[in-house]
Amino acid sequence: MVVGDFAIEVDTLVIGSGPGGYVAAIRAAQLGQKVTIVEKNTLGGVCLNVGCIPSKALISAGHRFETAKHSDDMGITAENVKVDFSKVQEWKAGVVKKLTGGVEGLLKGNKVDIVSGEAYFVDGNTVRIMDENSAQTYKFNNCIIATGSRPIEIPTFKYSKRVLDSTGALALQDIPKKLVVIGGGYIGTELGTAYANFGTEVVIVEAADEILAGFEKQMSSLVKRNLKKKGNVEIFTKAMAKGVEETEAGVKVTIEVKGEEQTIDADYVLVTVGRRPNTDELGLEQVGVEMTDRGVVKIDKQCRTSVPNIYAIGDIVDGPPLAHKASYEGKIAAEAIAGEPSEIDYLGIPAVVFSEPELASVGYTEAQAKEEGLEVVAAKFPFAANGRALALNATDGFLKLVTRKEDGLIIGAQIAGSSASDMIAELGLAIEAGMTAEDIAMTIHAHPTLGEITMEAAEVAMGSPIHIVK
Repeated sequence: MVVGDFAIEVDTLVIGSGPGGYVAAIRAAQLGQKVTIVEKNTLGGVCLNVGCIPSKALISAGHRFETAKHSDDMGITAENVKVDFSKVQEWKAGVVKKLTGGVEGLLKGNKVDIVSGEAYFVDGNTVRIMDENSAQTYKFNNCIIATGSRPIEIPTFKYSKRVLDSTGALALQDIPKKLVVIGGGYIGTELGTAYANFGTEVVIVEAADEILAGFEKQMSSLVKRNLKKKGNVEIFTKAMAKGVEETEAGVKVTIEVKGEEQTIDADYVLVTVGRRPNTDELGLEQVGVEMTDRGVVKIDKQCRTSVPNIYAIGDIVDGPPLAHKASYEGKIAAEAIAGEPSEIDYLGIPAVVFSEPELASVGYTEAQAKEEGLEVVAAKFPFAANGRALALNATDGFLKLVTRKEDGLIIGAQIAGSSASDMIAELGLAIEAGMTAEDIAMTIHAHPTLGEITMEAAEVAMGSPIHIVK
């Protein structure tokens, strides 16, 4: 291997080391390919460094604090509960460090070469990888692009010291007294909830009719109700964020609600209105990779772009910007390169929000199934009728099973409740395996567990529930 004017040759080049890229690199290496992965920032990408992992750590810490203060109904009273936010941030950073270090170890353990720098396509088989000091040419047989996405910046809310994206909100060194959140999607709701639990006064401004618009209204309404119960959260829906003025002490945010403008004073404003694919600085146009007007790369069922030896995965292709979707696509692309018949099938991909209560959905909703012309049974079982939920003092919520009426085939499920993020996996497996409600109902679930709620909902679908009256 010669570095300099000569090109370094690899079988598969992976651009980006987030949950899509590093998984693709490892799977490609396992399948016998000589793999190089290039990352311009830190291994692990947005998810591990400034996204999924640190946000869930902050959410967990906020929940611990909230629980410590409010467990009186269980006979537990704690006085003078305090937060050392610098230690919270230190602990969060430690969690991130362990995981990013783990990714590096996994890549090296699978003999994947790691290169730091930015990649730019020269042609369909060549990229230049540049850092601050040098540039090197790499020639590849196949390439997997996994460059992820970045927060969308609103022209009237330019990011600054006081106007934050999700990365900035996760990096605050002090708990703000008041925070305005523009966008009531999953990122805005999660971070707004975390800071509300730490005592911050939070104002959520959402343009749609409801927060968490991607979920059924009955699910998002539970979250909305619990946020309002905290006493320090205000939610404006059908509202528009008009502009922001920065002051020495904070920000003045102007919003429009029901045709009237009002100004909100706060320490910071967090903007979470979506994400933009990172495809604009790679040179994809000159290689002939087809994209939409929004910069989303067009792919086939094997994640192959319009250039046959170049693949794309994760946030830069169509679909929700989910880490587990990117990892799934990464495996598909690596296997396709190896000649395997793997193809993407998104029906079993879950969506999860770490709200209060947690929300999770997989497969069809009842409404989506009916739009497809399917005759379905929607069977619900409440958390309040489950012994474990009662013992956890977590009775808010329900599990809804969507089955095909003719044969009981499970085609979808929605959960609003404690540990929904963990419970949804069984139902994703059920959909992937082509299981019926009877299969779930006949599976013995340990007692007392939240998992029994899944079994009980399956019994409801069959018309023979035990623990609720039919």
